[in-house]
Amino acid sequence: MEVFEQLESVVRGYCRSFPTLFESASGSYLTDSKGTRYLDFFSGAGTLNYGHNDPDMVEACIDYLRRGGILHSLDMYSHTKQQFLLAFKAGILAPRNLDHKVQFTGPTGTNCIEAAIKLARKVTGRHAIACFTGGYHGMSLGALAITANPAKKQSMGVQVPGVTRLPYDGVHLADVPAQLRMLETMFCRPGYGNDLPAAFVLEAIQGEGGINCASDAWLQGVAALAKKLGALLIIDDIQAGNGRSGQFFSFESSGIVPDIICLSKSLSGLGLPFAITLLRPQHDIWEPAEHNGTFRGNNLAMLTARIAVEKFWQDDTLARAVASKGQQLREQLNEGLEGIASGFEVRGRGLMLGIAFDDASFAKRLSASLFDARMIAETCGPSSQVLKCMPALTIGLPDLLEGGQRIINAAHALSR
Repeated sequence: MEVFEQLESVVRGYCRSFPTLFESASGSYLTDSKGTRYLDFFSGAGTLNYGHNDPDMVEACIDYLRRGGILHSLDMYSHTKQQFLLAFKAGILAPRNLDHKVQFTGPTGTNCIEAAIKLARKVTGRHAIACFTGGYHGMSLGALAITANPAKKQSMGVQVPGVTRLPYDGVHLADVPAQLRMLETMFCRPGYGNDLPAAFVLEAIQGEGGINCASDAWLQGVAALAKKLGALLIIDDIQAGNGRSGQFFSFESSGIVPDIICLSKSLSGLGLPFAITLLRPQHDIWEPAEHNGTFRGNNLAMLTARIAVEKFWQDDTLARAVASKGQQLREQLNEGLEGIASGFEVRGRGLMLGIAFDDASFAKRLSASLFDARMIAETCGPSSQVLKCMPALTIGLPDLLEGGQRIINAAHALSR
């Protein structure tokens, strides 16, 4: 590892938790330079929902490259972009009765968050953005300003003004109607001093915040409040989207229709950088080139994203499998972890599950122990007190249950 110590910035993070030299990957396994295989319950922080190196996507890339396919096109028209747009409308938007237009932003999640915030301010003529406790939205300045994690924000240097912080579902009150009344009061009753927001920005399932799930009733209430106040509703589905929750969009069960939806991470299907911001047509008021970026034209990512849609989202087969496997893993963990020294709670939906421990140090120690047991699983939450379980959505049941058993065995060993 000497070359990394000498040449790479000390800002690197994940390699400190998983210190080995990885060389290849397939499906749900990573292999290091010594030939050791690691079961992957990390999935590139939610970037590899369909596993490592899906063979259909890999073969399509090889063929595309051999044929001299366009790789970079800015926002010019290309056949590959045309095919992606048609497939995304037919496979994702139309079946869900969504009329959103597609904006290609820079290739990362934080890029599409920045575009969403900027557009909301342009549409409404307001400056304030309402965000929520536990939220994480990216590492660029605007996205970081609406992020709750103090460790991520400590190097900001300046605080972007116009941010209103609100309690997420269940943080202060369990009763949803009471929570919604409190939110409305904060904006509508004189004396609170909060400006009317341009938008509410939230995750239906908070990833870095600790796998906190908003209830359908709460999401419906926030959507109604946004409409009442003339604000836009922005759903950050960067980590929880693309099927991770058991539905393509994490908010689907609530029936809400967000004004703006942000997608990235697993959108390309193969780990290639790709992000889009979905906009209701009435809000698409950009001037040409008003918001741009050099790497909006990643055609290789558009190719694999189309294949992901056509392979996995023509019907509800994958969605039902994710829901079923998530339930089996949840039941296995709840039963197997009984009796460990720290209290725990299994939370989440689909294959976006977390194990929150009363002992705030337990999850970190468990993650390290799992690495020794040849398994990759990261932590999340404000104190890293939650072990995050995010295997590939396509993982076979034996591998899924093997991963669950490794977690159980390691947790009991730590307890002893």
